[in-house]
Amino acid sequence: MLTLTEREQQIFNWLKEQPSITQKEIAERAGISRSSVSVHISNLTSKGAVLGRRYILSETPYVVVIGGANIDIAGVPDEKLVPADSNPGTVSLSPGGVGRNIAHNLALLGSEVRLLTAFGQDTNAQELKDSCCAANVNLDPSIIVPDEPTPTYLFIMNEHGEMQLAISNMDIYQHLTPERMEERMDIIDHAAAVVVDTNLPDKTLRYLAESLHAPIFCDPVSTKKALKVRHLLGRFHTLKPNRLEAEVLSGITIHDDASLEAAAKELLDTGLERIFISLGTDGLYCAERGGEACKLPMIEAHTASMTGAGDAMLAAITWAYTQNMDLVQSGRAGLAASAIASESFSTINPNLTLRNVMDRANL
Repeated sequence: MLTLTEREQQIFNWLKEQPSITQKEIAERAGISRSSVSVHISNLTSKGAVLGRRYILSETPYVVVIGGANIDIAGVPDEKLVPADSNPGTVSLSPGGVGRNIAHNLALLGSEVRLLTAFGQDTNAQELKDSCCAANVNLDPSIIVPDEPTPTYLFIMNEHGEMQLAISNMDIYQHLTPERMEERMDIIDHAAAVVVDTNLPDKTLRYLAESLHAPIFCDPVSTKKALKVRHLLGRFHTLKPNRLEAEVLSGITIHDDASLEAAAKELLDTGLERIFISLGTDGLYCAERGGEACKLPMIEAHTASMTGAGDAMLAAITWAYTQNMDLVQSGRAGLAASAIASESFSTINPNLTLRNVMDRANL
C-alpha cells in the first residue's frame, strides 16, 4: 500500500482523472507554484505511484490500441444485390475503424483501454470521440489534426451481410508518425498489450516493432496493407490474419489442412509467438511457436453482418491474453466474440459482454 501525503494524494487523483494534465494546470488547481508541483511529482515517482514523464499510474493493467478510427457508411440491400444498378435497402452511418472497433470491444469485455488515433476537427470527429467516451475508451493519447477530414469508410454489403465493395479515405493517419509515438512511449510501453492495425504508416509500424517491449498484437486489415508488416512479424507477439492475408504473408497458397499448417509454421518461424488464422465458415486455426496447434470450428450464429466480426475476434484474443488464457481458450473466446458481433447490423454489438463471450465459448 502506497503512503502518500494529503497533497500527493490530491495530485495523484487529478492524474488519475486526466493523465495528460500539465504541471502548470496542476499548480493552478492546487494554488501552489509549478516548482512545488514538480517536487510532488518527483515524490510520487520515487514512491512508485506514477511511472515516467507522462504520469502513468501504477494501478490497473491496461491495453493500448493504435490504429484507425473512422465513420462507417454502410449500404445493405433488401434483396439480392444487383451490380451496376440502384438497389433498394438501408443506408446507415456509425462509428468505425479497425483500431476504434477493437478498443470498443475490449472495453465491452471489461478491459481498461487507451486509444491512440488521429481525429479531424469536424462533426464526424466529435461523433467518434463521443462514441469512444460513451464506451469508456480513454482518448488521452490521441491527436487532433485540424486541417484533415475525419476518415470515412463507405461499403456495400450483399444480402448475406458480406462486404462486396468499399472505398476508404484514410489520409489523416499519415500524421501518426514515429515522433508522435515517441512522445507517448511511456503510455504505450507500460501496457499489458499493444494492438496495432496496418492503417498506420510503414515507418510508424517499424518504429513500434523495433522500440516496444510490451507484447504487440497485429491485425493485418487487408492483403495490401498486410505487406507493411511482412518483415516485422518476428517482433510481434500475436498475428490475426484471415486466409488471404496469411497467404500473402507466408507466400503459401492455402487449399487444405496441410497447406494451412505449413503457412502457419512459416509465419511462426519468423519469431511470432501465436497466430490465429480466421477461416470464415471453416472456423479458426490457432497455433503457437514450439507448442500446440488446433483448428476450432466456428460458433453458430444468426448472422446479420460480418462487418466488425474480425475486430471483435482480435479484441477477445487480446483480452484472453491479459487474463493468462491458453491458446485454445483464446481462440474460443475470439470465435465467440466474432459470432456475437456478426449478429448485429451495427459494427459493434452491445450484446458483446464478458458473460456472453464466456457462455458462447464454454469457458
